[in-house]
Amino acid sequence: MTPARPQPSSPSHPIPGATIVDVGQVVVRYPDTVALNGVSLTVQQGEVVALLGPNGAGKTTLLETIEGYRRPDSGSIIVFGHDPHAHRADIAHRWGVMPQTYGLPMGLTVIDAVTLFTRLHGSGQDPGRLLEATGLESLARRRWRRLSGGEQQRLSLAIALAGGSELLLLDEPTTAVDQAGRDRILATIEARARAGTGVLITTHRFDDAEAVADRVVILHQGTVVGHGTLNELTRADNTVTVRVAESGLPPTIDIGRLAEAARAPVNDLGDGRIRFTIEPSPSNVAAITAVLAEHNVSFTGVEAGRRSLAETFRTLTNPTDQARSMDSPPLTESTSSPAPTDSSTIEGAGSTGRSSTE
Repeated sequence: MTPARPQPSSPSHPIPGATIVDVGQVVVRYPDTVALNGVSLTVQQGEVVALLGPNGAGKTTLLETIEGYRRPDSGSIIVFGHDPHAHRADIAHRWGVMPQTYGLPMGLTVIDAVTLFTRLHGSGQDPGRLLEATGLESLARRRWRRLSGGEQQRLSLAIALAGGSELLLLDEPTTAVDQAGRDRILATIEARARAGTGVLITTHRFDDAEAVADRVVILHQGTVVGHGTLNELTRADNTVTVRVAESGLPPTIDIGRLAEAARAPVNDLGDGRIRFTIEPSPSNVAAITAVLAEHNVSFTGVEAGRRSLAETFRTLTNPTDQARSMDSPPLTESTSSPAPTDSSTIEGAGSTGRSSTE
């Protein structure tokens, strides 16, 4: 049975304990680029930290440096109180690692692969229980090469769980995974965090971060451009956002008239939401919903003083785009709304829609 999908609004982890990963002003250079430029973050017991960033942002380089495979050019990394590069052999048994890709002997079955890694790590964990945790028990005797892409991802997670139980380092754990597999992976991450494991995941998916992260670190071009809890990162003073439809406002609705009636600038975000720039007081929210009703605009939700994680990401990684969306000129009648995009991933986070000012 697939476990219930984790709810994005309230990860139920225990209060974080001691710091187990401490990255301080780390710089990593390659011959032709600076992969990490003064990156700092921490991971504590019992919390999930999501490292969010586009391809090439430095996420995988950071994980490899935390794992001790790379020595930073400057700055410091402390894991379990030690330098992981100098003392990797002493501490690697305390973490589990899920890389983006891995190689196994061709003939290994799923249960053989997990058993191999429990023995290599000396963790004493039951391979069968790890297959149950990742939803692979029915595939135990299948050769790993015959698994689908999503099933191989879940096997990679099971192998990571076969390592140490104090820290999980997961590089894009839900890539190529269907919804049921994604739910299983996120539920497993939640369960490990509740048990006290510190978890650092990299991801392109905003909904993964929203589902499980206690804190989010946004990495762009090797630099941390934003960090905090979801509430801290998505706070947006003086805004009221209304979800109207997947395709946004109907073309027959004059957004300028909505702005005039609401006495506030309006921005059609192009993904089924419209935003009023106005203090999110109860009276203003009531007035906005009344204006929408007068214009026969149906809506399914209202957010006061909040923006999406995708918008936060766009704001922090593309200042030009943000300036355009916050200071757009009044629309003319020829302006049209763009086609909707997938805003659940970083690649779909760059769309902007129609806007109007009073």
